[in-house]
Order: sequence, then structure tokens, then C-alpha cells
Amino acid sequence: MSAERGRSRSDRPLSVVVAGGGTAGHIEPALAVADAVTRLDPTAQVTALGTTRGLETTLVPERGYQLELIPPVPLPRKPGMELAKTPARLVGAVSATRSVLAAVGADVVIGFGGYVSLPAYLAARMRVRGRSRLPIIIHEANASAGIANKVGARFADRVMAAVAGSGLEAEVVGIPVRGVITELDRPGLRAKARHYFGLDADAPTLLVFGGSQGAQRLNDAVAGAAGALGDAGIGVLHAYGPKNSISPVSPPGAPPYRGVGYLKRMDLAYAAADLVMCRSGAMTVAEISATGLPAIYVPLPHGNGEQRLNALPVVDGGGGVLVDDVDLTSDWVAREVPAMLADTDRLSAMSTAAGRTGHRDAADAVATAALELAARRRSGTYRARLRTAFRSPASPDER
Repeated sequence: MSAERGRSRSDRPLSVVVAGGGTAGHIEPALAVADAVTRLDPTAQVTALGTTRGLETTLVPERGYQLELIPPVPLPRKPGMELAKTPARLVGAVSATRSVLAAVGADVVIGFGGYVSLPAYLAARMRVRGRSRLPIIIHEANASAGIANKVGARFADRVMAAVAGSGLEAEVVGIPVRGVITELDRPGLRAKARHYFGLDADAPTLLVFGGSQGAQRLNDAVAGAAGALGDAGIGVLHAYGPKNSISPVSPPGAPPYRGVGYLKRMDLAYAAADLVMCRSGAMTVAEISATGLPAIYVPLPHGNGEQRLNALPVVDGGGGVLVDDVDLTSDWVAREVPAMLADTDRLSAMSTAAGRTGHRDAADAVATAALELAARRRSGTYRARLRTAFRSPASPDER
């Protein structure tokens, strides 16, 4: 018998499972909470659930966490063959998830929506190898809750959300953001950041990005305005996406226009910038507000308008500007961006307003709730509460 197996269950580190795969909007909050868990309880074991389809296969190992893969379960919104396949896929994914939860001795599951979360919620609700069901915490990052979180919220122990009105009855805590972002000293890192990216040390600088895959509308509009931005003495750091390309033409003597496929150091990118132009995914809005950066938000025109809703609290608070996708052209960029960057009083006011709307302690709030539920379950209080709630006697393995 190994030393680990020889230890009593109460002596083992708490085991926390985070489920948030697919896009960076689901993965980054999960990893921010994972960081908070290990900071609050350095002995805790954190395991991330994911699928082969998502960015988690790269992002999770890079952050040093154990990644366990399960079959993906897309949740189609419209009837069709894919919807008909969903029940069978879900059964397989739940079975695989139960095996993972048993193998890591999970004490609590924290879900963030997406393909991975629904199997995690259903598996946690079941008994695993004779043990009582696992406590579940849900965090909804978007202004409009997704299907997985709507289902899981019906039986979760705690439901938290980024903003009010998400469609869930939830405690509003904001979006979990990495400590390296919430604690970012932008003025103190500016020189280092601009040197790192090869930017002009003193020129007003625009940061452009459209999510992890880039955004063609932003790429075309900003690259097409490179001449006007250069004439205005503006430097640009432009993440155009790993599968895209841009061909900006700047006038001689203009500050550098730096194009990169992907930004691995978002902290330095934020520190280098005076103004951001970006999509308005929930995680993007949360990080930008937490750093106090003024922003031009260009919501995706697809879906149910979630990205517009994500940006509205910051825009209404004075920390950003909202531009419809169809209205973002090179002419708009050439006219509006130099005027904004030249108005230092306006930028300062926007920065202050953005900082007021940001949440810096959301990751700690979610992590604390998870650790408390996990510890309570270990102590038996959680199991006792469940027996009372369901008015059923304890089975022999729960005594």
C-alpha cells in the first residue's frame, strides 16, 4: 500500500476540481480560482477537467495544473442530428468524469460553464464509490447564462455570477481574474513592457486584440488606419490571431506598429497600453477593468448579444466606449482613436471609471467558498446536512 493510500482520508489534502474548458473565457476564470485555491491552501490539490477540443490542453499545463480529459458534449441550440446525439454523449462524458472524480478523491467541483461543466455537475451529483455526492459551486461569467450553468444551478450548493441579471439566482462577485492582472502596476511596468514588445517608450500606445483567435473586423480596421495612426504619433501593439495576418503601412519616422499572432504576456501588453480596442468577452472586460484601462469595445455581432451586455456596465460607468461591429472602419479608427489618445484628461477619467467597475477579489471569493464546502464535507457536516435535507437515513458507508 502506498504512503498516500495508507493515510486516512481526513489527513489528505483537500481535492478541488475546476471545470471550465473550451475558450479562454471559461478557462481563465477557472485557472484564476485554481491560483487562489493554492494561495489560500498551499496543500490543496487542484485538478482541471477539459476536452481535446479546447485551449485548456495548452493553457492548463502551462500554469502547472493537472489536466484530465473527458469526451466533449456540445449543447446544440437547434433541433437536428447533433442534438439527437447529445444524450449518449452526455452519458459517456458523465461516466468518464465520475472516474476522474474518484481517482483524484475530489471534495468539491467548481464549474464555469461550457462543454466540460455539465458532465461535471451531473457526475458530482451522483455517489462516487460509495461516497456521498460532491458539493458544487457554479460561476457564471457572462451577462446571459449558458445552458450548462442553467441546468447545474438547479442543484448547486453555491451559485455566483459576474453581474446581476444573468438569468441565475446568484451572488454577484465579479469575474475571477489572475493575480498577475489584479495586482498589475501599469505605470511601474510601462518601460519594461514597451521594451519587451519593441514599442516606442514615450508615444501614446493603442493595444488591439480580438480574443485568442483574433478578429478580422478589428484587424482590417486598425491595420487600414496605420498611416493615420503613425501620422498622429501613435504606437500600436496588435495581436491579430495565429491564423490571420495584417499588412500595416506606417509613414517614415512613425512609432512602431507591432503585430503579433498571439500575446503570451497579457500583463505586459496591458502595461504597455494607454488605450485598448477589443471584443467584449466577459473575461476580456473583467481583465481590462481590473487594470483600469480605457477601452473601445467592439462586441461580436453574433449570438444573443452577450458581448454587448458584458461591456455595458463599464461603458455606462464611463470606463469605455461601445462601437458596433458594422461601424468599425478604418475611417472611424483614423478619426476617433487619435482624438481619444490626445485627450489625456478624458483618458484619465475613463481609467478611474474603469477601475471602479472592476472586481479584484472574485477569485478569492469563489476559492474560499469551495474550500469551506470541501472542508465541511470532510468533517461530516456536509453529509449530515444532506441527510437532513433529503430526510433519509445514512447508509453504512456514510456513518
